[in-house]
Amino acid sequence: MNTSSPPAPRTRRDIQGLRALAVVGVVLCHAMGWPTGGFVGVDVFFVVSGFLITGLLLTEVADTGRISLPAFFARRVRRILPASVLVLLVVSTAAFFVFNRVRAEDTLGDALAALLLVANWRFAVEGTDYFHATDAVSPLQHFWSLSVEEQFYLVWPGLLLLALLLLSATARRGTAGRVLTGLVAGAIGTASFAWALAQTAGEPTVAYFSTATRVWELAVGAVLAAAAPLCARIPALVRAFLGWAGLAGVVWSFLTILPSSPMPAPAALAPGVATAMILVGGIGADPRMRHLFPLSNPLSTAIGDMSYSLYLWHFPVIVFAGVLLPADAPGLPIVLGTIAVLSVAAYLLVEQPLHRSPWLRRMPRGIGADAAPADRPQPETSPSRARASAVVTTRVAPPLDPTARPAGWTPGLRYYPGSTRPQYPPAEPAKPEPPVEPAALMGTAGPAETDGAGAGPAAAFSAAADAPRTVAAARAPTREERRTLRREAWAAWRERFGAQMALTATGLAVVVGVAVLVVQTTVGGPVLGPLLPGGGQAEAADPAPGIQDELAQAVAATSWPTLSPSLDEVIARSSADNPARDCFSPAVSPDPAACTWGDPAAPRHMYLVGDSTAMAYAPAFKKIAEDSGGQWRITTVGLYGCRFTDVLVQNDGAGVMAACPQRKLDVRAMIAAQPADLVVVSNAFTLGRTPSGTDLSASALVAATQAEVATYGTPGRVVHLAPPPAGADLGRCYSPLSDPASCLSPVDATWHEMAAETEAAAAASGDMAVSSLPFMCWQDLCPAFAGGIPTRYDQTHLTTAYAEHIAPALRWTLASLGAL
Repeated sequence: MNTSSPPAPRTRRDIQGLRALAVVGVVLCHAMGWPTGGFVGVDVFFVVSGFLITGLLLTEVADTGRISLPAFFARRVRRILPASVLVLLVVSTAAFFVFNRVRAEDTLGDALAALLLVANWRFAVEGTDYFHATDAVSPLQHFWSLSVEEQFYLVWPGLLLLALLLLSATARRGTAGRVLTGLVAGAIGTASFAWALAQTAGEPTVAYFSTATRVWELAVGAVLAAAAPLCARIPALVRAFLGWAGLAGVVWSFLTILPSSPMPAPAALAPGVATAMILVGGIGADPRMRHLFPLSNPLSTAIGDMSYSLYLWHFPVIVFAGVLLPADAPGLPIVLGTIAVLSVAAYLLVEQPLHRSPWLRRMPRGIGADAAPADRPQPETSPSRARASAVVTTRVAPPLDPTARPAGWTPGLRYYPGSTRPQYPPAEPAKPEPPVEPAALMGTAGPAETDGAGAGPAAAFSAAADAPRTVAAARAPTREERRTLRREAWAAWRERFGAQMALTATGLAVVVGVAVLVVQTTVGGPVLGPLLPGGGQAEAADPAPGIQDELAQAVAATSWPTLSPSLDEVIARSSADNPARDCFSPAVSPDPAACTWGDPAAPRHMYLVGDSTAMAYAPAFKKIAEDSGGQWRITTVGLYGCRFTDVLVQNDGAGVMAACPQRKLDVRAMIAAQPADLVVVSNAFTLGRTPSGTDLSASALVAATQAEVATYGTPGRVVHLAPPPAGADLGRCYSPLSDPASCLSPVDATWHEMAAETEAAAAASGDMAVSSLPFMCWQDLCPAFAGGIPTRYDQTHLTTAYAEHIAPALRWTLASLGAL
């Protein structure tokens, strides 16, 4: 009787627990904002991924002297593609039922970018686009990290293969191969980290998503994998200490790193180093890692197994919940429960079964012993670890006689499948062998296969990986035999996973049914109401009270009226139809003639200057000029993102900080060349800071605006036009399933403070101040539409149609102040 203890698992439990810790940090950070640094769980995944994948490649090199790129990419496809495609299909389809049309189309574009592995670059570009930087977050934004990983893995195996070709076949399989791998990874990592430091300081949005600034984290793991034999020599007590210290470092990073921290460099260095310490601590140790129980316990390893599905599903659930759940719903329990249900179901239905399936696994190239599957190359010498063999024979040959040689044998030659073999006596019938798992017929997955951005479990060895090797003549299988093997492999796969998938599907259906019944009972009506209910709209006769009446009706509306243009249209257009857009662009030098509206011979000249809020008002002033009967010509000029103050206020819009100082000088020169009868100034009513990091209060910003306007030489002829108060995020609040109340927004305290400061400063200087509340809000509530017209296309900027709609009210207000 065999009394030996069962073999230790090949999958390191500390790594599975580390994945669990990382994904829990990410989910909680995104779902509830705590821990503040939980988002660096992605950085943990990067280091782990680089370690495991490079270790897998080095093992293959040690066994075979080469890297099979087709086999590598087949493993990646089996591991990553099924679960991610499922999420992309579900989310992009659901978006057209839950979101407004523009956001749904954007989500579809995000899904295509994710499928093409360029999601990170799409989000980097959008994050630096001034008019899209504040768009509602994409439910697929978390796919940026998967794109970074897969871009790295499209290049790294081939680069490593080319580097190892510099060595002889023998050298690359030994220490020299590992040293070269470590040097290449170290050089890449060093260059990437240096670039990350530079770009994080100058272009933080691009740096966050960029592959070039993230590769160093994967390279850290790659260097560790190359140095694994050296790390294994570290005394056990020291390695145990490193594991605990690394765990403390990861937790500390979660608790102390902030969203405003410089990412990815140098802030990501702390979780990266901590993760490396945990990985080093487990090299050469018992894979069960019982001493590091916070990571190696059954619950942690189970969560680690499902970490890929958890990562894929958590963010869409959080984003969709923000649209679908009412404000008084217990949001966090619902969100976390939904994430858990979908993740477990996807793991058991799709991720695990297809990862272990015969899909993309090639049939054995030879029948008999030593006939390696096609996607696991046959070693040229004794393998460093056990391999599965596809054994299709009823007879077992006796042990090979080392003195026996076939006829014509030449010293120095080795035997290989299909070569001439010594003749043996007839073999005895083989004893029945235990059933071989389908993975044995199709080839086994490599140890600890990783997954994108915290994917689920390392690919555990199949039981067949430890199957004993037999000695038998090998021959190429016939086509029919290969078909038979494939059919049998799929049959065995169905037998293994069929019941699991059926039970999971049934359980998911029951859970969804119960959830729908609970919502129906709680809400007391259908879950999905009418998609675009109609409504009425009022017309105004007198500008001021009429617009207030329109706003009051919008605040009280319980369903979306028919708007013209629609909210979908204005969100899609953004500022594209604003006639003054080029007059405020950092990429175009404004032409005074092209930015002036009304009769060029008009006797009176007005300027509208400021940041993008002034640009949003431009269509109203264009209409005022054109309707002035030839009395006014109005020049609208400025720079979006650039506040017209005598201090520079930080803005991350592309090109804004470089162009802002010069644009202020240009405007001064214009006014000096063609003196103004009236200057209207409009800047954002939000707090800010200087590029050096000095915070600017409301009073400081108002004083800085006064100082800048004083350079125009128009005392007493300046109107400070307040911007609209910040509105609701239309991309988030407006959908076919929402109602107008979802997009109501109260006037914030900062807006009130800056309005009060502006009015006081204007009164002191003899200038004028105009509030935007009479044509934007009713009783401090600001709706998304008024008079059948969308008021904004985002949180801040007026639509062109609504700016033209309020032009009579603005003209009436300016006239009442004596400005016109």
